[in-house]
Amino acid sequence: MSSLFIADLHLKADAPALTASAHRLLQQLAPRFENLFILGDLVEYWLGDDADDGSQASVFNALRALSDQGVSIRMMPGNRDFLFGQAFAARIGAELIQDDEIVFEDEDHRLLLLHGDTLCTDDVPYQQLRRMLRDPHWQADFLSKPIAERIAAAAQLREKSRQETHAKSAEIMDVNADSVIAVMEQYGVYDMIHGHTHRPDTHEFQINDHQARRTVLGDWRDEGARIAVLENGQLSLLQWPQDFADLD
Repeated sequence: MSSLFIADLHLKADAPALTASAHRLLQQLAPRFENLFILGDLVEYWLGDDADDGSQASVFNALRALSDQGVSIRMMPGNRDFLFGQAFAARIGAELIQDDEIVFEDEDHRLLLLHGDTLCTDDVPYQQLRRMLRDPHWQADFLSKPIAERIAAAAQLREKSRQETHAKSAEIMDVNADSVIAVMEQYGVYDMIHGHTHRPDTHEFQINDHQARRTVLGDWRDEGARIAVLENGQLSLLQWPQDFADLD
């Protein structure tokens, strides 16, 4: 079974090169795989399925075409696009994962997949904000507001987030090692893939005398990002598009 894992594209209207890179991946690379997992923050922000500005239509259409080709697409919300709904998932032919984490199994691996923000437990103010934003009652109230009001409220939240981020240390905004081990023990897995921190790397460590691994996906820039590929029994963290010269 072959799978492709991406996260943190942060697609937005004023980044056409980023959109083009994502579109190319979906058209040229993703069809090679049986599964595509989008582990959060596909877009820079999402204010409801009824508030799409149309700027990412080419990417959304490419996702739908990929699904129509038989690739299984599963996506989980990140901290920027947690308001993705079932209407959007149906539009692109994807399964919307509502859980904070899932276990994916193939013939050789049991992988714990998550966006990664739940692991940043040292950042207490963020976790408090996250609980509010993920509350179904808060979301229902927010989505009932006019789109213009949602846009204004989201802009205020993003500005507040930027100001608070500048005041935080890099360590606080990274994952907590004990939280990583705790959730891996909870699910009985020794392999994890996540995004969110924008610190792509592969970390190896021990859990109860078992070798464990945490693969961190990269955030996207105009030229692409670090993505994970599970193919022929091997999990690899690769650079898109540089490590895929055969597509040229």
